[in-house]
Amino acid sequence: MSERTILVADDDASIRMVLSQALTRADYEVFPMSNLSTMWNHIARGDGDLLITDVMMPDGSAFDLLPRIKKARPDLPIIVMSAQNTFMTAVRASEAGAFEYLPKPFDLGELTSTVAKALAERDSQKKKDLAAAPNDEEMPLVGRSGPMQEVYRTMARLIQTDLTVMISGESGTGKEVVARALHDFGKRKGGPFNAINMAAIPQDLIESELFGHEKGAFTGAHGRSIGHFERAAGGTLFLDEIGDMPMAAQTRLLRVLQEGEFTRVGGRDTIETDVRIVAATHRDLHQMIRQGLFREDLFYRLNVVQLHMPALRERADDVADLAQHFAQKFTPDGEPVKAFEKSALDLLRQHNWPGNVRELENLVQRFVALYPDEVISAETVRQELSVGEAAPQLNNSPAQSDDLGEMVERHLLSLFAKAQPELPANGLYQRIIDEIEVPLLEITLNNCNGNQIRASELLGLNRNTLRKKIQAHHIHVNKQGNGR
Repeated sequence: MSERTILVADDDASIRMVLSQALTRADYEVFPMSNLSTMWNHIARGDGDLLITDVMMPDGSAFDLLPRIKKARPDLPIIVMSAQNTFMTAVRASEAGAFEYLPKPFDLGELTSTVAKALAERDSQKKKDLAAAPNDEEMPLVGRSGPMQEVYRTMARLIQTDLTVMISGESGTGKEVVARALHDFGKRKGGPFNAINMAAIPQDLIESELFGHEKGAFTGAHGRSIGHFERAAGGTLFLDEIGDMPMAAQTRLLRVLQEGEFTRVGGRDTIETDVRIVAATHRDLHQMIRQGLFREDLFYRLNVVQLHMPALRERADDVADLAQHFAQKFTPDGEPVKAFEKSALDLLRQHNWPGNVRELENLVQRFVALYPDEVISAETVRQELSVGEAAPQLNNSPAQSDDLGEMVERHLLSLFAKAQPELPANGLYQRIIDEIEVPLLEITLNNCNGNQIRASELLGLNRNTLRKKIQAHHIHVNKQGNGR
């Protein structure tokens, strides 16, 4: 069976069956569809090498959807068929970018011949694009394992589209590398790639960072500031750690994605958006939706196509290639690139890599910087890995992060689970705040040697506020440290 897949959309089941049989005999795989909604779902996932669609469908006219399809999949050939057989139908099909228009009834031989021509023209264009594309050595992604092949297949379908992408995966798996590759090898590569990490921005500044602000919009806004949406115009906006976006900013972002325009904070002028959105998260957004921490409607706006980055422990076959890649990356020009003993590579493959590719990258950088030998031995690897494992960690589980927000989240989930089928006792908010506040104050005071003025500055609290909190929590302060 040919790997070529044809999407066939017609509301008449008998016509769909005839077309499917004819195309199957011509050695094509066929996805028959009865409405526009199903058609778009297939196209949004990157399915199909060619689309054949009737104009009139139960849920609307195909002409209304074709501009959206051409924008998302400009390389997808489209054959339009219709029983209306009017000149204007043919004109509209041409204006919509259809490869061919076939009035019903048509000869099945003519159809299969047209399909073959459309696919041949698509192949010719792909060869031209491939010839102009960078070679494998310039590609930013390394690895030939099964899980990475799935990533590559999905990326190949997305490169020449403007579809919104949600990249999921643990921290350190390379989500930003994928986002940048989608931009650098896509049709927006001539525009800017603008990345913003939601977890690194104070919550009250996120809207200003995204959309910009006008002079006087808030205290400290001494002039107009351009936000990331404007900076990324014509290119790609990468929203990293989208799960850390506060609810108010989620609502604003949803409105911008729906309407395609925004205003700066404190402004009145409407600005149209022209960006491709790629979002990423290491959090379980489905769980956050159930907890009321992430908007479900925003999730579906962002999750048009999902791309999951596997953890390094799930792609151990790639460790050797990655290690050699990083060795070459960090070796100064003119110096020999370090190699690895087979036994050293075996040890690297067996490691659990809680920090994923980022952890491996840092390890190889240490090898290059600290060890003069041209060949990295198993003993060297064992020594470095044991040092890393001996370092104090809040959580040794590779599947869990020592991120404070995630630890609090797990603690809360545990509290609710233990209280089932009831709820935890009232006053939960203040109990959780106290549990975090007490060690925060104690450790800060201890490291400031009991100096409350220095501690209040470090914490960003008024000195009187700090004193009240010390009294409320019965924290004993002295110059040698503190205790409760």
